[in-house]
Amino acid sequence: MNLASISENHDIEKRIAVTPEIAKKYINLGFNLSLPYNYGVHLGFSDEDYKNLGVNLFKNEEEIITNSEIVIQLGLPDEEKLSLFRENQTLIGSLNTFLNKHQLDVLKSKKINCFSLELLPRITRAQSMDILSSQANLAGYKAVVEAFKVYERAIPMMMTAAGTIPAAKVLVVGAGVAGLQAIATAKRMGAVVFATDVRMASKEQVESLGGKFLTVEGSENLETEGGYAKEASDEFKKKQEDLLTETLKKIDIIICTALIPGREAPKIIKEKMFENLQQGSVIYDLAAIQGGNTVFTEVDKIVKKNGVKILGEANILNKLPISATNLYSKNVFNFISNLYDKDNKKLNINLEDEIIEKTLIK
Repeated sequence: MNLASISENHDIEKRIAVTPEIAKKYINLGFNLSLPYNYGVHLGFSDEDYKNLGVNLFKNEEEIITNSEIVIQLGLPDEEKLSLFRENQTLIGSLNTFLNKHQLDVLKSKKINCFSLELLPRITRAQSMDILSSQANLAGYKAVVEAFKVYERAIPMMMTAAGTIPAAKVLVVGAGVAGLQAIATAKRMGAVVFATDVRMASKEQVESLGGKFLTVEGSENLETEGGYAKEASDEFKKKQEDLLTETLKKIDIIICTALIPGREAPKIIKEKMFENLQQGSVIYDLAAIQGGNTVFTEVDKIVKKNGVKILGEANILNKLPISATNLYSKNVFNFISNLYDKDNKKLNINLEDEIIEKTLIK
């Protein structure tokens, strides 16, 4: 089978879907792999690296798309490139069904198989394919680093002859994969860390990393069967809001990571809460691209409100593209290995397989 990937728009996406290490695995699996020239040069992967493995390199991306049966990407290609896809081709990537519903509906109408890997079920068999976990882990780490860079004070407690500098107090909103990594990173760097989440199962995980879990009085476990957070009741939101409002009086840095798959991000840090934040505080909002967890978050801008800096980027992983690429490319390879019938050299779109059924855009 002919497998391919084309270049991403480097203004918005620096990650790639195929590293030389993974290219070798695809070829060993029996695929003919095609890539454009300069595909990975910006990450230090030369054309020679790919060519020496047996990858076919082309100047014309139109030729690559039209001659391929499977195309793997990070995000959804632009309209011009999508127009080149034909019936029965397969597109695999992080296609963001929340933002790209119209484009995906058009592809479905053309009978193109689209698999969006952020929809993977949280089951043991899918862990090696789980792009949300691998990428969120890096995002949680980097969000802390970026917030600390903007914060204009020291992070750990320092005792000096001139006096003691207190440790920075960090609040992590949302204790999923990104939040837990944010807690671990902030704690390693000497901060005092608090965390909140609608899922009570998170309490033990937070505390195991040295964080202090903020429990909402009378809280219920708002967790789906798939392990994701679900929408909270109005009563829960009010209790959470009251708890956060009081907690924010002593917080220096907030890392927001709360997301509901396929939905707008919940607004957790409300306008009135900013009155309780200290001057010089910093908020890093990882949910910016889905509307943000604060009312003032703007994508790719530093917003200043009441002396508080609010940061939110469209793609924080562009600041860790090599690490993120290495993990993403392995996730996709594992997904394709599950989808590919090696004996008959074709894709086996078996809808009785939960992994395939959940990720196929219907």
